[in-house]
Amino acid sequence: MIMRSYLALSLALFAAPLAAQNEDLGEPVGEGGNVETAFEESASDEGGLTGSVTDESDWQDLGIAIPAFATDRERSTPANASGTGALGGEIARVITSNLRNNGIFKPTGPDALPKPSFAQITAPSWGSWSGRGAEMLVKGYVRARDDGRLVVGCYLYDVALQDELIREGWVVRPADWRRAAHKCSDLIYARLTGESPFFDSRIAYIAETGPKDKRVKRLAIMDSDGANHRFLTLGSATALTPRYSPDYSQLLYLSYVDGNPRIYVYDIGTGKQKLVADTGNPTLAPRWSPDGRSILYSMAVNGNTDIYRVAANGGRSVRLTNTPGIDVGGSYSPDGQKIVFESDRSGSQQCYVMNADGSGQRRITFFGGRCATPEWSPRGDQIAFTRIAGDFNIAVMTPAGRNLRVLTNGWQDEAPTWAPNGRIIQFFRTARNSGRSGLHQVDLTGRNERRLPTPVDASDPAWGPIRP
Repeated sequence: MIMRSYLALSLALFAAPLAAQNEDLGEPVGEGGNVETAFEESASDEGGLTGSVTDESDWQDLGIAIPAFATDRERSTPANASGTGALGGEIARVITSNLRNNGIFKPTGPDALPKPSFAQITAPSWGSWSGRGAEMLVKGYVRARDDGRLVVGCYLYDVALQDELIREGWVVRPADWRRAAHKCSDLIYARLTGESPFFDSRIAYIAETGPKDKRVKRLAIMDSDGANHRFLTLGSATALTPRYSPDYSQLLYLSYVDGNPRIYVYDIGTGKQKLVADTGNPTLAPRWSPDGRSILYSMAVNGNTDIYRVAANGGRSVRLTNTPGIDVGGSYSPDGQKIVFESDRSGSQQCYVMNADGSGQRRITFFGGRCATPEWSPRGDQIAFTRIAGDFNIAVMTPAGRNLRVLTNGWQDEAPTWAPNGRIIQFFRTARNSGRSGLHQVDLTGRNERRLPTPVDASDPAWGPIRP
């Protein structure tokens, strides 16, 4: 069972201290410069798409042409050795990849399209684009300022209506050019679907290296598409189960420094961390409350594992469960009123819901198989979890435990985490007979799945909120 394996790992690490340094942090990741909005203008609300994909069904393959972004004049930039013109092509490729990997759009990227001139950004040649079967057209530009920063403009057009739907621009440091591409992707996604975006976000996970019996587990982060990868810890202490704070500024995770399980909060901007809880007992699965003021975690005492709550700045812990057995993995509802968790109190591993104060505990899963690692959707309408029925698969259900839908069919898929908009789920998959694990994403239809590239084996993903 998943939670028994987590507990066994905790007990083993606690009983056999690692030769860890007192300080396991690497270089701080740094947040770089802010992304400044250069201009923002929405066209008339008449025309264009106003539909929504808040349901989980397939939508449509909407044809979108995304030619290379133009430049007002070729200038050198640290963002690309070949200058602003080449950078415009790279930005369009990132946008194309973003929109292709969500199961809604059918984008055509810059390598298959003519490159518009700078003057054509605001004056498209409608006939040439309609002849290519494009329903929507994305155009943009890159301009290098004298202060070294870049201005990136993004325009979305409805080809059939020959109308501009929306435009926006951003000022970024050269090192942050990919953020401008993600923000353009978010602009397009939000305008065409009516949903909140998710591309300008980051993913934390546990990077795994070394032999199976001596695994090194490091805390790492990267952009939502796998770019800008960074290791945050050195690997001298085992790191587990990271989670972003609601305001994105901090990472919560479990670390075994000198073999002792401790809950730390890592400040993303400064690279510093603070100790939240040092219980002296096997501890696992820390999780934030939606307001960022509290942290849930599970702790084993005298053979019984319960869920506790502690203030985010430390202090006295409050026990929320008190039933014989193993209670693990609390996840708050978005409004902070409920907590979903897993327990074997009924004799098998199932999912339960309780009020935030621990009252009203009730079982919600009664289908065949077992339920583990539940995670409440940011929209509040569903709970993702690991369904164990022979194989391990990612599934979703309503908060009442109804409308079960299995989304994946891998051999061992587990630990779901939601995109900020609640439409895509990330998880990690372990390959049969190899022990190798990697990160995957699947949308709520279950028919659009892809692997996210990582430089080493990966587990325990955590999808953060949209970056400020």
